[in-house]
Amino acid sequence: MGFFGGLQKMKILAYEVGKFKTPVAEFSVYINPEKYSHSFEICYNDVQAQGAPGGSPNFNKVLSETVKFEIVFDGTGVVSSAIPGVIPFMADGITKQIAAFKSVVYNYDGEIHSPKYLELVWGTLEFTCRLSALSITYTLFKPDGTPLRARADATFISYKDETELALSSDARSPDLTKVLTVRAGDTLPLMCYGVYGSSNYYTQVAEVNGITDFRNLVVGSMITFPPLGDAAA
Repeated sequence: MGFFGGLQKMKILAYEVGKFKTPVAEFSVYINPEKYSHSFEICYNDVQAQGAPGGSPNFNKVLSETVKFEIVFDGTGVVSSAIPGVIPFMADGITKQIAAFKSVVYNYDGEIHSPKYLELVWGTLEFTCRLSALSITYTLFKPDGTPLRARADATFISYKDETELALSSDARSPDLTKVLTVRAGDTLPLMCYGVYGSSNYYTQVAEVNGITDFRNLVVGSMITFPPLGDAAA
């Protein structure tokens, strides 16, 4: 049984806002990874009485997912360049290839005061994330020491904005306190709906936070949403 269609390259899209609406940069990997790992982890508090034969782990939190893979960069000319206008075998070897990759996933962006938000897209993988770790190993060189081949081990940690996290979690749990950052367009009733599933608690939340004008929230300010029982009291 054959596969139809052309070869799809893994793409890494970069964004300046964690809403992942309009990418500001893109990188298509030079050679598709042979494999990638997608890890999930749950954190528990280990509760065990002295002398007990076993523990009773209590749920603490779900840790961020991670995706790891290896990217191969080649400047020998064996594989055509993935970067428009870059000749595979050049005097600078793979320098431009790696610089283009780092400019998307690693470099500090002065507009947002951090590296960019990222989205990995390949086949069924659609992973919104940020780069967590990058290690580049150079494996082949020209006689003058210019690198011609390298392997980059990259680790990406999942990212969801605060509103999405509130909506995807059990936001109405009575024993959880949440702190959210006000973004453009946010209103206190709307934020209460995202946290509690109802906008009816906005007056209580305003009182808890000392907000006197809930209609004009300050973008960038932090608002505490107490446990539902406390907010409804």
